[in-house]
Amino acid sequence: MDFGDFLRVTLVVMGVLVVLVLAGIGFAMWRYRIPPRGLVAMFAALGYLVFPVDVVPEALLGPLGLADDAGVLALVAVWVWRLTRARNRLVEGGIIGPDGRLGHRRRPRDTDQV
Repeated sequence: MDFGDFLRVTLVVMGVLVVLVLAGIGFAMWRYRIPPRGLVAMFAALGYLVFPVDVVPEALLGPLGLADDAGVLALVAVWVWRLTRARNRLVEGGIIGPDGRLGHRRRPRDTDQV
């Protein structure tokens, strides 16, 4: 196997991984109604993982160098989770509608108790 084949296989594997991550992010946005700023945070975390320059480089510290990557992923996951939970509370309270627009309070019907 020469270098060209190795490079081709590496690029295909990385492309497949990127497509899988993007599909996962898209599914999470659709299923959990994640706002666009959550999407931006997820893409930024993905970019940090892919970017070769790191705060704690893996080449020098080995597995310990993955701690900053795991920390970034954990922070983004917690922030997106809280963002989604806050949005769901606003929808359940009638402050915003399922489409995200303001002013969609449910009006009481004649059969509802006031």
